[in-house]
Amino acid sequence: MNKGFVEDKIRLRLLKHIGASNRHLTQRDLAGSLGISLGKTHYCLAELIKKGYVKATLFKNSRNKAAYAYMLTPQGIEEKLHLLMRFLRHKEIEYRVLEQEITQLHQELSPYNITESTEHL
Repeated sequence: MNKGFVEDKIRLRLLKHIGASNRHLTQRDLAGSLGISLGKTHYCLAELIKKGYVKATLFKNSRNKAAYAYMLTPQGIEEKLHLLMRFLRHKEIEYRVLEQEITQLHQELSPYNITESTEHL
């Protein structure tokens, strides 16, 4: 898997998470939910904000500290849809390749009368 694909996957996950959330999320919340480092989250969010996909609004949180609320912009929604379509195409290709591999494996096993329910040879 190439680096650009991985970066797009993280960007899509961030856009989906921000778009689905109805509460204020900290970068720490996002990092924990997505299973990526806080530094990576900060970097990715900064890029999304710079590109105009996410808007960050300063507010005071319950501990009376400054925090940001993240929202998708119309461009962010468009980017999310674009990435979703790309990943769907990618997954459909993976699915077809897997189907072909499974068919081939079944054909290789058929002369030996081995079925899927056979646990050990």
